[in-house]
Amino acid sequence: MADLKTRLRSHLLEIVRERDPYLAPQGHFYVQTYIQQTLSQFGDVVLNEFKIKARPHQNIILNLPAQQHQQRSPIIIGAHYDGVPGSPGADDNASGVAVLLELARFFQTHPAKRPLQLIAFDLEEPGWIGSELYAKQLAKQQQKVHLMLSLEMLGYCKRERNTQRYPAPILEKIYPDQGNFIALIGNIPTIPSMLSLGRSMRRSGVPSQWLPAGWKGKFLEELRRSDHAPFWDAGYPAIMVTDTAFLRNPNYHQPTDTFDTLDLDFMAGVCQGLCDGIANL
Repeated sequence: MADLKTRLRSHLLEIVRERDPYLAPQGHFYVQTYIQQTLSQFGDVVLNEFKIKARPHQNIILNLPAQQHQQRSPIIIGAHYDGVPGSPGADDNASGVAVLLELARFFQTHPAKRPLQLIAFDLEEPGWIGSELYAKQLAKQQQKVHLMLSLEMLGYCKRERNTQRYPAPILEKIYPDQGNFIALIGNIPTIPSMLSLGRSMRRSGVPSQWLPAGWKGKFLEELRRSDHAPFWDAGYPAIMVTDTAFLRNPNYHQPTDTFDTLDLDFMAGVCQGLCDGIANL
């Protein structure tokens, strides 16, 4: 676990910086290049390119084969790398990207039962633009997807009481008030996967809570705030893996979302839990 923490720290030191694609284009390009170069160590990288207002953008994709190259529908694991203006975005979402890069390292040498697509999505912050374009492309091509996982803020942990909020009063009566767990929020077909991933998280030392979201999560908008939402809308099974963002982290979208606010022990546990859990899906 110590080596994993060291590697996560190294990724974070490269990614944590202002990286809004329009107001901080240098930081955005630097992080884009770092992700591409890092993923290229583990296989051939494909750039899923698109334009918004005549400006080029890229989803960065690494495809990893399954054990014995079995022909099965893939698992997509995504994390967005863009940020909001004025914030270095340590938790949102350098933490998710750092874990994505370490999942690539792990599964390059320990193939999963299913093929994996690891994707760094661009333009999540303006409304999931990169992931929506990609999900629509898959649906148009009638591509099957076993599961999509969106890694959305994985590094903020508080073990004190009353450090966790919820978007609806009823949830406060069901879930804990300590902000020390990882949340799994998925549509109804993902319930078995959420239960399996939750067990893997707990084995790695990270408490886990899960929430099934029917009706594409539209009954509670907070459940849709990441790159899993376009996959729900396209009819795919998808789970958001998250520390619950602004419901826990007071630095959300602020200049204070800095490296020193992250809990690397928590992040490493989440990463290890995902490695073990994804391997068994």
